[in-house]
Amino acid sequence: MEHNTSDIDALVREEKRLTAVECHTEAWAEGISAGIETDIIAEAALATALGEIFRSNGEDVTLSLIDRMREKVIAGEFAPSQSRH
Repeated sequence: MEHNTSDIDALVREEKRLTAVECHTEAWAEGISAGIETDIIAEAALATALGEIFRSNGEDVTLSLIDRMREKVIAGEFAPSQSRH
């Protein structure tokens, strides 16, 4: 089966996404085990992520990401019945 470059790039990106989810899941579990409340873990994770995006890509890209995530929340993508991994 032949894959073009965009197919391979998409597969690599998805593998990276899954690895990132695994890393974050482990860090989340460690925080819970340490007695840290989920809202504190979540705020720290979001602040870290947004800070990194801002530093590497600037304000416009960061605000665009926030807008996309807001739309996903509104669309119900983070509802408990939804799972991507």
